[in-house]
Amino acid sequence: MSDKIRTIDARGLACPGPVIQTKKAIEEGGFEELQIIVDNPAARDNVSRFVAYAKASLLSVTQEGNLFTLRVAAGAGAAGAGAADRDLEAGLAAACEDSPASLAGGAAGVTVFIPSAELGRGEPALGALLMKGFIYSLAEAAVAPKRIIFMNSGVKLCVEGSESLSKLKSLAGSGVEILACGTCLDFYKIKEQLAVGRISNMYEISNCLLEGRTLAL
Repeated sequence: MSDKIRTIDARGLACPGPVIQTKKAIEEGGFEELQIIVDNPAARDNVSRFVAYAKASLLSVTQEGNLFTLRVAAGAGAAGAGAADRDLEAGLAAACEDSPASLAGGAAGVTVFIPSAELGRGEPALGALLMKGFIYSLAEAAVAPKRIIFMNSGVKLCVEGSESLSKLKSLAGSGVEILACGTCLDFYKIKEQLAVGRISNMYEISNCLLEGRTLAL
């Protein structure tokens, strides 16, 4: 059965949240029209770019106050119409200008090295938001990395209370190895709060970084 109109309420979601929700809906198909509601221009633009990659038709973009509604017609990108997964993954990688690209398509065997709880240099609050979005993207990518190594303040992402904990647990559950620097956990006095992965040491970490492809943030 096909729903004539399906609505995604993506208000309050930072990139890549609105794009990932749009991607999932297009993959599932079963609708004639998809309406995505976002509350900032960046999300509006990111979803618009993804729709183009997904080969769906963007019917209109309207604004009411600070809300934007994007109307999308099911097209070649809908799962029911036989879209190629690689096209959707390429769209996800390219859609969000303000977050790292998806690793889909080239992530198998990659070690991701995260040396900080924040992504990039500058405003700490922005860095924390970007890191949350990056880990979200890793958890939603079609191909997962081999392992993720956390060092320095990055280990704070692996402990109780971390906003990224559920996504890291999802990655661990799918077979991704999660390593947290023991010296770093001791320094921040949070070793007992480790909630995902296992404690590692500099010797193991250095060998992991040297054994193959590494993405260092």
